[in-house]
Amino acid sequence: MDTVRIAVVGAGVIGLSTAVCISQLVPRCSITIISDKFTPDTTSDVAAGILIPHEYPDTPIYMQKRWFKETFDHLSSIASSAEAVDAGVHLVSGKNFHSLCLSWQIFQSIPTEQAPFWADVVLGFRKMTEAELKKFPRYVFGHSFTTLKCETLIYLPWLEKRLKTHGGLLLHRRIEDLWELQPSFDIVVNCSGVGSRELVGDATVFPVRGQVLQVQAPWVKHFIRDGSGLTYIYPGASQVTLGGTRQKGDWNLSPDAEISRDIFSRCCALEPSLCRACSVKERVGLRPNRPSVRLQKEVLARDGQRLSIVHHYGHGSGGISVHWGSALEAARLVSECAQALRTPALTSKL
Repeated sequence: MDTVRIAVVGAGVIGLSTAVCISQLVPRCSITIISDKFTPDTTSDVAAGILIPHEYPDTPIYMQKRWFKETFDHLSSIASSAEAVDAGVHLVSGKNFHSLCLSWQIFQSIPTEQAPFWADVVLGFRKMTEAELKKFPRYVFGHSFTTLKCETLIYLPWLEKRLKTHGGLLLHRRIEDLWELQPSFDIVVNCSGVGSRELVGDATVFPVRGQVLQVQAPWVKHFIRDGSGLTYIYPGASQVTLGGTRQKGDWNLSPDAEISRDIFSRCCALEPSLCRACSVKERVGLRPNRPSVRLQKEVLARDGQRLSIVHHYGHGSGGISVHWGSALEAARLVSECAQALRTPALTSKL
């Protein structure tokens, strides 16, 4: 087998980054991304894009930390490389694609674990001083650190461009059954997110509805995040994202005006100057939640035919934070599948 034909189902940040990693790690392959939605219409396009990991209960911490560090290092290298201009990567707040910015994460009570597992990956992680906490009278404890922010509405098209540079193709198509892709493809990578609930019958993956506001408030320079992760203020390249919600099992993609008012009120309580923000936009996305990220191989067999599958989905609200690290691992699984497909051909020649 000279060329292994690979299909990636799903065109969010997980699907695109996985396809790019495959193009770099798997020799002699063709890659096609298949999805009924591409940027700017994916769940990833709604994501605030801050690199603060979400913890997966059933995924080992060492693995989560590795994925996060590989992602953080990868985006940091983009920010300081010759690609920075073409990729839209800057180290200045407010003019950035990936921006290094000071963050405050604040708590109304002292957390059990005062330093999260990712504390030594981000830059300058420390406890907030008493002087800093005075800005937030209702809070008694906080973290200060520098992290990365990824503007997904820019990053996803950039990933698409990188994939096309490596010969990858994009195909608009809705897939109802992975077996549809046999015999056109040798390996299928399932990055369909919450769509895997129907596509592969995985009842453990479910939507967690997230509603955010995007406002114009260029004077806001620092990230502020409640320790629960439910209320946050994330300044970006051209707008500030205010959040949010965490509505389990809710499939509704229409903005809720009452929720928007609540989000705005909560964020103004943290940063009163936001009451002067303008050009408010409402956006909704469905996070693909699961107790653990599904990263595993499977072989489908029907009527004597076989199709190699690599599942890669279920990142919930933490997809941006770990996307590159988990994509590298998925690409390694694809490489193993490709090697297995080529082995019989090599054996028959000997």
